[in-house]
Amino acid sequence: MRIGLYLLSIVMANFVTAAFAPLHVGMFIVPMGTLLIGATFILRDLVQNKYGRKKTYMIIGAALLLSAVASYLHGDTLLIVAASAVSFAVSETTDTEIYTRLRLPMAWRVFYSGIVGGLLDSIIFVVIALSPLGANFLPWEAVPAAIIGQVLVKTAIQGLGAFILNSVVKSSDKKLAM
Repeated sequence: MRIGLYLLSIVMANFVTAAFAPLHVGMFIVPMGTLLIGATFILRDLVQNKYGRKKTYMIIGAALLLSAVASYLHGDTLLIVAASAVSFAVSETTDTEIYTRLRLPMAWRVFYSGIVGGLLDSIIFVVIALSPLGANFLPWEAVPAAIIGQVLVKTAIQGLGAFILNSVVKSSDKKLAM
């Protein structure tokens, strides 16, 4: 179930990003799929908890391929597909390694690893795919707003996910104590 939700969130993020125009909140630009990308880091952590790090890397590889195919099928250019693949590989790997090494309660590991993963995902994707360096969808002046907008949304999703996980863990600990 965890693997299925993880893979589904990745495909849905590609679909939502392709289907809906980015959200403009003040100076920030946020692709609609960003809401789901924040959740993928949480779901990946849950996959790792159940299946371990080695199997998680195999699942990340499958997710990377699935994401690239979904992105291409939704009409993204090869540059966008490649930028998505690179940002996905770097951010998911970083999230996995940070999550593995932190010796904190699960909710904090999810939060901290997801923040770093989300930051890297946002910077790499925006610079490679959207800036004048890539597909030139955004002028350099808009690049920081696009990165910051995505990071803020992903961080909020990470915080919400960590809060929910913390509540679930505390609730299950209380039930076990009774």
